[in-house]
Amino acid sequence: MQTIDRAMQVIKVLAQSDTKNWFSITDLSKECDLPVSTMHRLLQSMIKHGLIQQDPNLKLYSMGYSWLEYGLKMYDTFDFVGLIRPEMESLMHQVEESVYFSKPIGLEALVVERIDCPHNPIRIYDQLGIRIPMNIGAANKVMLAHMNRDEALKIISELVPKEEMDSFLQQLNTIQQTGFGESHGEKTKGTSSVAAPIFNHSNELIGALSIGYVDINQTDEKKQLLIEKVLQYGLRISAKLGNKLYIHTKKNIKEI
Repeated sequence: MQTIDRAMQVIKVLAQSDTKNWFSITDLSKECDLPVSTMHRLLQSMIKHGLIQQDPNLKLYSMGYSWLEYGLKMYDTFDFVGLIRPEMESLMHQVEESVYFSKPIGLEALVVERIDCPHNPIRIYDQLGIRIPMNIGAANKVMLAHMNRDEALKIISELVPKEEMDSFLQQLNTIQQTGFGESHGEKTKGTSSVAAPIFNHSNELIGALSIGYVDINQTDEKKQLLIEKVLQYGLRISAKLGNKLYIHTKKNIKEI
């Protein structure tokens, strides 16, 4: 178990840097707080399994291609290529904003797909694979509002201060009733997002569809359009995944 923990430490260092793709063994030893001799043995083992790679000339290390291979296989199991991605592309063209798909992973959500609008020079850029605490953002709140209540409360109790709990739960209640979530400047000042939940054939929450936009020059009519479209496409994607669709209203939930 210790070896696995240490290997994941190395991977986190290699994966989390936005400005540096290659690291020396000295850098990794310092970042992981391990002796160079221990790090050398660990790196050699990880190279054998394709988890990392080494530049033969510079003697630097970076992520290996096994992660890409495994990631693409997992990506395919999410039905992105055949089902979800085409709908995201269609939504992007209709709203001309960046469209995201996120999945809940414990106390965080993972951005697993992003479709940017090529005609919009002003847009939000969240990297694929970025992890965001579940209490932040429209996509994450809409997932909390629609997942199993006990699971949601467990997550909320870990992330939300007690003095903010009542207000946060009220937000989730409103989201559940309306069927969509909104976020304004929570992660990045001057940006907003709207989101809708995605369900599978067993009516289990599997993620959230969201539209991110910059607040500058956005009209009320455009904001309302974004809400309508994210709800529409959330239902469309869920239907493609075999889900029984539900329309959420402020008073009740009607099966259609």
